[in-house]
Formats: sequence, C-alpha cells, structure tokens
Amino acid sequence: MRRRDFIKAIVGAASTWPLATVAQQGTVPVIGFLSFRSANESAGSEKAFREGLSEIGYRDGQSVHIAFRWAEGQKDRLPALASDLVDNLHVAVIAATGGGPSALVAKAATKNTPIVFTFAGDPVKAGIVASLNRPEENITGVTWFGSDLAGKRLALLHDVIPSITTVGLLHNPTVPESRSEPTDAEEAARRFNLKLLVVSASTDRQIDEAFATFAQQQVSALVVGSDPFLFSRRDQVVSLAARHTIPTIYGQREYVSAGGLMSYGNSLTEAYRHAGLYVGRILRGAKISELPVERLSKFEFVLNLTTAKALRITIPPSFLSLADELIE
Repeated sequence: MRRRDFIKAIVGAASTWPLATVAQQGTVPVIGFLSFRSANESAGSEKAFREGLSEIGYRDGQSVHIAFRWAEGQKDRLPALASDLVDNLHVAVIAATGGGPSALVAKAATKNTPIVFTFAGDPVKAGIVASLNRPEENITGVTWFGSDLAGKRLALLHDVIPSITTVGLLHNPTVPESRSEPTDAEEAARRFNLKLLVVSASTDRQIDEAFATFAQQQVSALVVGSDPFLFSRRDQVVSLAARHTIPTIYGQREYVSAGGLMSYGNSLTEAYRHAGLYVGRILRGAKISELPVERLSKFEFVLNLTTAKALRITIPPSFLSLADELIE
C-alpha cells in the first residue's frame, strides 16, 4: 500500500473508532443513517427523525448513537457508505433515507441488519419490498405519494391558473421514484388539452439548462418532479423559476417555504418522524414482520401569497380556503 493511501485509511478508520467501540461493547445501540442527500439541506428531516426516536425513548448521544453517512446526491458513493455501517460499525439498524437508491443499496449490503427506508412512491414496483403488509427478510419502511401525484399537481396548476396552455415537467429519470411521472403528467395534460414539455435533469448544470429550455419554449407553468436530487437543489430550482417568472408547483412544502408558488403532497417531516418511530420500535425488540410498510395518507396544499403577487397571479378564493397553509 502506498504511504498516502495508508494514511488515508488510518484517518478514515480513526473517524469511526468511538462509535465502533460503543457498538462492539454493546452498551449503547448505534443507528446507521444512510442518506442519498446531503447534510446541509437535510436539517428538517434529521430533526424529524430524532423526534420519532425520542417518542420511543431514545436520544442521540445518550441512549443511542446515530452514525450519519451522506452520499451528497452521488449514487456511486452509497455502497461504500453502507458497507462501512454494516462491516465496520456493525450498526443495530439502518435508516435508509433520502430516496430509493439508499434503500436498494442498504438491502444489497446486508441480509441480517434491520433496515427502515423512506421512499416517495411504490416500493414494491421499485423492488425494495415484495409486500407492503407483510415485509419479508430484514426491510420495512415509510412511503408516501411522490411521483404518483404528478398528474394531480398539473391539474391543480390548471385549476388555479386556467389560462395556461403549455406545461413543463422537470424530471429526474435516474431515481426509481420518478419513473411514472411523465406518464401521469401526460395523461393529465391530455385531459385538459395542454401541451406537455418534459425535460430531464440530474445535475446542477442540467437544471440550469432545463429552465433555459422552458423559457425558450415559453411554458406557461411548471411541475417539478418529486425526487431527492431535485429536492436537495430546491433553492436553485425556486430561484430559476422566479428568474424566468414561471408559476410552479412542487411536491413538498419546503419548496414553498423557500419561495416557490405552491405545493401538494405528503409531509416529508412526518415521513421522517415515522421512520424514527419504526427504528425505535426495532431497537425495543419489534420484528420486521410486525412492522408493515407505512404509507402516509394525509396531504397538504401550501400556497405562497408573496410569490403569487410577484408573479401577478390572483389565487381564486376557493383555493385560498382549501389551502392547509398560506405563506405571506
């Protein structure tokens, strides 16, 4: 081994020694938190996960340790991160979060360590589990409606802004939860006699290029796909939508808090809280077979009135009364 590689290996191992020691001694359980996303934009999700754990009686740094591993949106980093949690830290349970790639990689990494995933879509179709009601092997989790609602979001755009004629769909085809979005959006577009322009983006540069295309094609409004990469770049997406004055609907309220026009979907915060609850129950001794995959059923419609005013859009009173939250 070259000297530089040897030093890097020692430094990397040293960063895990305290947790590894705790795990081996068995005094405090270690949770592996494997995420496709990045730490700097996941504060809300991380907080919600800790809250779920706390409801079961576990607090990080006291009755449990959480080993965070972030892939920063790079799928090729996930296998090594998962291996570190399983083979080096010997974690008691893995929370595979931030999208489908984390769940699939964690599942491939271990057949013994319990896994709790978060996933926006159908985990059966994605190959994560064989059944929602009777999880097999070592994996269960929390799922919600993400890409499944692309058509519903397009319909909401049309109802709020009836004058639109061309709708764009910003879509990331590289993650499993996004596969059905173009089909769902196309069906809704036909129903309302709208032209649909689908543009793919899975890098920062491609997001910039996508908005340049939307502007050039003069789209009347935009649906942003529900996937972890685009969500991690929500500030960039919201800023470009504002710059090009394109009314946009998103899947999560966090976009609207960042200045987006409106969102419709399940609560990401609630999903992570429930994942924390499941992890806590496993630490208490619950078996995977006792924990069916949970699908969130509550939806929230959020409007940003300041953004509507900036875009010179008058929100119909009926939709103001329907909104679960109005941001001013």
